[in-house]
Amino acid sequence: MDGMTTTIAPVLILLGPPGAGKGTQARMLEEQFGLVQLSTGDLLRAAVANGTEAGKQAKAVMEAGDLVSDEIVIAILRDRLAEPDCAKGVILDGFPRTTVQAQALDALLAESGQRINAAISLDVDDAAMVTRISGRTTCGGCGEGYHDSFKQPKTAGTCDKCGGTEFKRRADDNAETVASRLEAYHAQTAPLIDYYARAGALSRIDAMGEIQTIATDLAAIVKTTTA
Repeated sequence: MDGMTTTIAPVLILLGPPGAGKGTQARMLEEQFGLVQLSTGDLLRAAVANGTEAGKQAKAVMEAGDLVSDEIVIAILRDRLAEPDCAKGVILDGFPRTTVQAQALDALLAESGQRINAAISLDVDDAAMVTRISGRTTCGGCGEGYHDSFKQPKTAGTCDKCGGTEFKRRADDNAETVASRLEAYHAQTAPLIDYYARAGALSRIDAMGEIQTIATDLAAIVKTTTA
């Protein structure tokens, strides 16, 4: 990795349940700090499309209907971290998901003198999240977003933007499904939270506030942990 000998690129992990705003915040960090967001799904698709050695292995596994192993994901991540655009640092989204993966990631980063600078948990209030997500609707005509509690059309049943009268609600945006997703997230992520807390790398942010407030809090952590 050229240029990595003097400056060690920071590595951040964003943890948070569906609807916590990870994607939005990751994009803002990319713009502010030049960091690159690395999503596991995107990495796998790109490696397969580019025909890398690890990508070929992943393709064979996926075509067989099996889950891609941690070893293959780590190999794909190793290749991606060596790309020039990652020199300013990366934000990992969707990996690691288990403590075994976290340990493998630590070993990978150690190869280049890197480490997890911060594992940032976007904390939510589950009851409020159920209300936030399950109340979402979208105009079928123009895609304008509305909410049963927070943003209703000025005229009931009519889109403010295009005048359309057809509104859609995602099938999985119901209270029961959202609550189930949150429960599954907490069960899966609790060991990771503990892992990074013990390593002294965990930071927590209240993700129920305004987007800009959350972004400011995140930026402060990035500056502190990558200085």
